[in-house]
Amino acid sequence: MAAVAKQGTRKPERGRAAAVRLVRALLLAAGLCGGAAGSQASSSDASRFCDRESPLSAQQQDRLLRFAAIVRQELDASGRAVALIARSGLDLARFGLRYSHAGVSLKANANGPWSVRQLYYACDEARPRLYDQGLAGFLFGTDDPSIGYVSIVLLPSTEAVALERTALDEALALRLLAGRYSANAYPYSLRFQNCNQWVMELLATAWGAADGESAVAVAGDAEGARESAQRWLMAQGYAPQPVQVGSQLLMFAANFVPWIHVADHPEQDRFALQFRTSTPASIETFVREQVPGAQRIELCHDERQVVIRRGWEPVAEGCRRSDGDRVVAFD
Repeated sequence: MAAVAKQGTRKPERGRAAAVRLVRALLLAAGLCGGAAGSQASSSDASRFCDRESPLSAQQQDRLLRFAAIVRQELDASGRAVALIARSGLDLARFGLRYSHAGVSLKANANGPWSVRQLYYACDEARPRLYDQGLAGFLFGTDDPSIGYVSIVLLPSTEAVALERTALDEALALRLLAGRYSANAYPYSLRFQNCNQWVMELLATAWGAADGESAVAVAGDAEGARESAQRWLMAQGYAPQPVQVGSQLLMFAANFVPWIHVADHPEQDRFALQFRTSTPASIETFVREQVPGAQRIELCHDERQVVIRRGWEPVAEGCRRSDGDRVVAFD
């Protein structure tokens, strides 16, 4: 069985065709998950879907590193050992989305405290992998270093312990990894998987134990594990809101972009130019409904300051401070 890749062991393939770059924003809006992450936090090799990244200036790198330090302080201060974490990447406001990529931040991660265990698309292998990445590297996965958002969801003890145990079980976490990747994977199909769907199936495996649904995941093969997780999610009523594509471009792009697929989606959704796929927003909505006592912290930065908000109400667009928010200025 393949191992979880650690920070510094893999690098993404570079230099895809210009046509692919032109449709990248639309493709990511459908699927929302990145390609292989970079080797060092300071290298700014972030989740780019195999595309060439824009180099960060020393000032931008410094700002992101300081932002990561504040995020780490919030995690340390929480008194928890695990958190669901999501970050912004591309500007997806036109699709009503702020966050693109989610993972599980683990204090006891062998890669380093609070490293994020996540699914990424290994471009050179054309397949999904699990990857442990430090917080700084995780936050470097942005197209706009001048502004960025991070969402942290903290869980009550029972759910937190179950998630931590499951996420740290490398064999089990890998058993939930699909063999084929699709950025816009349908949540109730075994054909493909995206990064956010892996998180959902991990949650289902961790929390389904009380319902007797995790035995297959522990002892069975990968398809059986995923089927068990999806069955539990369906029983809980998990139903992501559709992402409205509004264009035939994505349908056409699926013919030549290896990480976009449409065959797993219901016909009525394809005709309606929409995809139901797991997003960070759908993860948080599910957790908020299923886990009374779950808490959320949202942090954002611009070029001058960091804004920190506690609660489920999102930070104002543009990272603007509102009453009750805490602000940390960049010196």
